[in-house]
Amino acid sequence: MTAQELDEVLTFRWPIVMRRVMADGSDEWLKGFVRSIARHGKRPAWRPSQKQEQIMRRLVSELGTAPEGLNVIED
Repeated sequence: MTAQELDEVLTFRWPIVMRRVMADGSDEWLKGFVRSIARHGKRPAWRPSQKQEQIMRRLVSELGTAPEGLNVIED
């Protein structure tokens, strides 16, 4: 994962992943993992391990791209 990809994931995709994992609330390990990545991602020099990167990519593809719901704002 390049530095640019990591920045994009942590800035735009990871908050969505975190909200969905925390809302589900069933898997304690997964909740700990997403919190850990968010915490580590604040350190400028941090890079995920290969295993962390694989899990992050899977979570982003499953949870971080599809819209949560359609919010329609009418005037």
